[in-house]
Amino acid sequence: MKTILSILAVVALGAGSIFAGCGKKVETTGTLKSFDKDTKTLVIEADGKESKIALTPKTEVKKGKKSTDIAKLVGKKVKVVSEHKKADSVTG
Repeated sequence: MKTILSILAVVALGAGSIFAGCGKKVETTGTLKSFDKDTKTLVIEADGKESKIALTPKTEVKKGKKSTDIAKLVGKKVKVVSEHKKADSVTG
């Protein structure tokens, strides 16, 4: 009986760590205030707050359906999908 309860406790604790928020995508919509080429960081103003999000080599930058340069989107409204403050996609 003790072993069954121990096994159930281990399984329950292990299942809780699976859903720790990893893999959660965050969508930020606002105005792209600036882009720093050296640090590859975007500054987005959304709802009166500024968010800093880093670009990665895999980040997709689109305007409509076509790829574009991130510098062309500065000052425009953008939607950024990110995970752990690293951008997956930027759409303007």
